[in-house]
Amino acid sequence: MNEKLTKNQRREQAREQARVARESEKKREKRNRLFLQGGIAAVIIAIVAVVALVLTQNAKPAGPGPLNMISGGVTFGKDLKVEKTKALQPDEDRKALDQDFESLPVDVTIYVDYMCPACGNFEQQNGTMLEQYAGSGDIALTVFPLNFLDGQSLGTKYSTRAANLVSCVVDQQPDSAFALHNRLLSAGVQPQEQTTGLTDDQLLENAEAAGAKLTTELKQCVKDQRFASFINGNWKSASETGLLGLAEGAQLINDPRVGDLQPADKPQRLTSTPTVIVNGQQWVEGRDGTLEEYLLKVKAEIDGSNAKKDAAAESSN
Repeated sequence: MNEKLTKNQRREQAREQARVARESEKKREKRNRLFLQGGIAAVIIAIVAVVALVLTQNAKPAGPGPLNMISGGVTFGKDLKVEKTKALQPDEDRKALDQDFESLPVDVTIYVDYMCPACGNFEQQNGTMLEQYAGSGDIALTVFPLNFLDGQSLGTKYSTRAANLVSCVVDQQPDSAFALHNRLLSAGVQPQEQTTGLTDDQLLENAEAAGAKLTTELKQCVKDQRFASFINGNWKSASETGLLGLAEGAQLINDPRVGDLQPADKPQRLTSTPTVIVNGQQWVEGRDGTLEEYLLKVKAEIDGSNAKKDAAAESSN
């Protein structure tokens, strides 16, 4: 039978139990602090890893542009053959191809966004005519794909993806490029603004319908958005540096609704699409008549000028 503890012994026993409890609580708090610190460290490490990944991806240098688009645009000549050029390198500026506004073919340049409704209307009205004129060699048709309407596709960046597809085809299978360009702006294919646009698979289906082969390389080019940076550069160049291939002194319309011209001493920047340049001068339907009428007029002027030169040369002999 246990002896009965004295009052002092009970007090000492209580103190010892309290001490043990305090030590136990301190150890528990220390463990919790270590667990908490470890958890915070893990979160910080994860955040740093994500930030590093994002920075690495953003810092990744842009690759070269597509073959046959060194100016930023693709040029279709006789029989709709794409004019061959090397790829634009990341450290190169876009430069217009050689142009002679006094000789045929007539130079026609179009800046388009594949989600732009006005671009679709333009192509539906003029696409067949441009196909015929380029195919016959009467015009050299250059198309600059842009992506300034990316914000109109509910986060899918459809303008970039469509322009990237066109660039992939120009790079890999140029013989199908014109048909694809025309198809993406057709009434039955072009998506409306404020929709997600076509999926990548649907874009590839349209490339196939335009005559392209769905090779592994083409699929990967679409999946990777290989030329997204190149398309971004097209928009930056057109909207900040100014349009390529304008004749000396040419001025662009500042606001199509008003018709006022941009200052002659400033870069002539893109303000709307489609913007159409014919032999270095902007074509504006309300001012210049239909595009076909305008092309025929320009061609006739070149033909007449060349005829006079030939006659003068003959008379001097």
